[in-house]
Amino acid sequence: MSNNREGQRVPNVTFRIRENFDWKNVTTDDLFKGKTVIVFSLPGAFTPTCSSTHLPRYNELAPAFFANGVDGIICMSVNDAFVMNEWGADQEAANITLIPDGNGEFTEGMGMLVDKRDLGFGKRSWRYSMLVKDGVVEKMFVEPDKPGDPFEVSDADTMLNYINPKAKKPDQVVVFSREGCQYCAQAKAALKDAGYEYVEVPLAHQIRSKVVGALSGEGTVPQVFINGEHIGGAEALKAYLAKRKAG
Repeated sequence: MSNNREGQRVPNVTFRIRENFDWKNVTTDDLFKGKTVIVFSLPGAFTPTCSSTHLPRYNELAPAFFANGVDGIICMSVNDAFVMNEWGADQEAANITLIPDGNGEFTEGMGMLVDKRDLGFGKRSWRYSMLVKDGVVEKMFVEPDKPGDPFEVSDADTMLNYINPKAKKPDQVVVFSREGCQYCAQAKAALKDAGYEYVEVPLAHQIRSKVVGALSGEGTVPQVFINGEHIGGAEALKAYLAKRKAG
């Protein structure tokens, strides 16, 4: 599957979407005219790779894309508007515009419509991503023509690396905690003061020591991880943040 369309205009298509329980027409001009837009297209909503990795990572890296000149991020799939709306809500993908190419017109115009009848899918999109400026494709990342559903080049990190290899990505921060823990509260406050967004994972008493022990070698909470690095408890976190602030 080559069909690289770099330097060409995107197909002129009118999409039927559902907004506030009403039908609405959205054209390619509405989506692309005068804008820098990322499009990533995938075989189907609610499918494994699309739900676990492809869409979530674009949503996660959206702030970095927006900081580097991107006006919008579109997820395109040959699904109907009802399915795409439900999938977007399920994924909590607030940074992504999900567009239903229900009739496959845009996908066919891009040369990316493929036959997946063996899976009971009918006609679907091949997996790809592209950077579109004012309706013209600047760059395309098309998955290799291999059996199954390859996912090697259309990912969010590859696109961000193309746009700006030095772009700062959002930090990935996790706090393992328990209810009523004053040290957990201190750790969360310290992260907030330092400008970090974090995910809190509260652990029940029955499993707490086993989980934090397996991950960190420690037996107490909080245990903080930043970008894959184990920072430790509240005091270790404060020392880490002080060191970073000092440069």
